[in-house]
Amino acid sequence: MPGQQTKIGVMAPGSRIDAAVAERVAEVAAGLYPDRAVELVFHPQCFLSSGHFAGGDAVRAQAFLEIANDESYDALWFARGGYGSCRLAEDVIPKLTEAARSKAYLGYSDVGTLLAGLYKEGFQGLVHGPMPGDINRAGGDAAVGRALAYLVERAPDTLEAGVSAESKLAAFNITVLSKLLGTPFQPDLAGHVLLLEDVSEYMYAIDRSLFHITSNPGIRKAAGIRLGRCSDIPPNDPDFGQSEEEVARHWCEKSGIPYLGRADIGHDVDNKVVPFGQLRVA
Repeated sequence: MPGQQTKIGVMAPGSRIDAAVAERVAEVAAGLYPDRAVELVFHPQCFLSSGHFAGGDAVRAQAFLEIANDESYDALWFARGGYGSCRLAEDVIPKLTEAARSKAYLGYSDVGTLLAGLYKEGFQGLVHGPMPGDINRAGGDAAVGRALAYLVERAPDTLEAGVSAESKLAAFNITVLSKLLGTPFQPDLAGHVLLLEDVSEYMYAIDRSLFHITSNPGIRKAAGIRLGRCSDIPPNDPDFGQSEEEVARHWCEKSGIPYLGRADIGHDVDNKVVPFGQLRVA
């Protein structure tokens, strides 16, 4: 936080990262905060390998709890996406202590399941935004720097343009949100503006997921939907014939949820920061 050292713990709930990623992110942090205002701690679990995962489920869950329940950490920064968060949620959320409620949790993509489950339990420091793994993208230093600037300074220029103290927001990957609806981790999003994005999904899959999302009774109580970037859409044979925005408008009209335009989030280096809930003004 401003004026004091911020201790940030990093763990990988899904796939692993290479040690080189941690080194490069640490270099960015040191360059931005040469006064040692940031203590960045990568849990050793980040670098483990167990098939697809950064260690087995129990190992990843333990790493999450070690950081979340340690009051010396100000934030838990998820290392990267990659499937795996849903395999931890039921085990870790009931074991969180009061110390876990006082910190920020920042990530996006597959991490949305954990953010949703924590939001349902009343956690207030939840944030959709860049992760250390984004350093591997062209221009990734900017994305990592944006996340650090939010975690350390709550810098206003890191925020997506629609973030304000006047509205409640939540941001998710389209596919991840679709899959968690109807599970114990679905939060109450009534009155929220939902910012949705996706990557590497066929248009028919995006269409199907938006059908599922907008058909959910809880989601139909949302204040509206804004569509982030849907990138790397594979070609469909035959061509789907509609863009992601046309599909979003279609399902919003069918469901009665207001379509509120585009959002500046996505699987890219321009991914802006979206705190869950209502922005708290100091």
